[in-house]
Amino acid sequence: MQLTGKIKVIGEIKTFGTNGFTKRDAVITTNEQYPQDILVEFHKDNCAKLDHFKVGDNVDCGINLRGREWINPDGEAKYFNSIVVWKIGSAGQAEQQKADNTSPFE
Repeated sequence: MQLTGKIKVIGEIKTFGTNGFTKRDAVITTNEQYPQDILVEFHKDNCAKLDHFKVGDNVDCGINLRGREWINPDGEAKYFNSIVVWKIGSAGQAEQQKADNTSPFE
């Protein structure tokens, strides 16, 4: 799936658990009639991809939707969703690099 918009927020890299799982959040504001602020996550090595961008940059993101179930102490099932970015590039870069026959994403 694809998400295109302007970077509104870039979070810090956070580390979780004993395995050192790293995660970094960002907010992308979509470019549509009713813009939406979409919270996205970068995991592990992908966290560093945000270092090449700043707030206000227009970007194209390749995303995966993730969902998971959690059973609380009372035995109730709770469900959570996340949007995970696996590639990011400057918006419009894809068309230019397609013409140049190169990869649009870092």
